[in-house]
Amino acid sequence: MIKKTFKVSDMTCSNCAMKLESLEDTLEGVKEINASYHRLEMVIEYDELKLTDEQIVAAVKKKGYTALPA
Repeated sequence: MIKKTFKVSDMTCSNCAMKLESLEDTLEGVKEINASYHRLEMVIEYDELKLTDEQIVAAVKKKGYTALPA
């Protein structure tokens, strides 16, 4: 397991952060996601053998946001 921070643009409220945290239920290998619209970032703890940065970025994009590893 690793913990990584992603900068996320386009978040404007706590509902946006909750949308990103809901990825926890759909992405295989994710242990926990904490998103903050105040800091425009998402901290994700995941199994790097089951999930790549590119897959995380793509899942965030499907939710309507842009993510980049910090």
